[in-house]
Amino acid sequence: MQNQLIEAVEAKSRKQQTPAFEIGDTVDVSVKIVEGEKERVQVFSGTVIARKGSGLNESVTVRRIVNDEGVERVFPIHAPTVLDIQVKRHGQTRRAKLYYLRERVGKAVRLKERRGAAAPAPATKAAKGKKAAAKAE
Repeated sequence: MQNQLIEAVEAKSRKQQTPAFEIGDTVDVSVKIVEGEKERVQVFSGTVIARKGSGLNESVTVRRIVNDEGVERVFPIHAPTVLDIQVKRHGQTRRAKLYYLRERVGKAVRLKERRGAAAPAPATKAAKGKKAAAKAE
């Protein structure tokens, strides 16, 4: 009985559409930031190193390197300040948490691309025609 009540209350705050992403994926998280009376959207790009919680309490940890310094941010997926999460590339991993990336530097931080992942959208027909014409010459 109590679980049904909690789920009913949480359903109001839960986002309807959440993107499908996994650990190791490189994502762009759009966050709404309020500075005084102004609002703006800031994009945080990085690799998903952890995902925890369930339901309304689900959160994701994203890590990136800025000025040779590792920066991690934890984003609640269903928070109203998190506007959008876009997957840029799919990384291949064999672990649920990628905390070992904290000790790595440079090229050692890179992950392999996951096979069978969604490929980028194909180019338009006009662009394909221009490429074919350029090759023919």
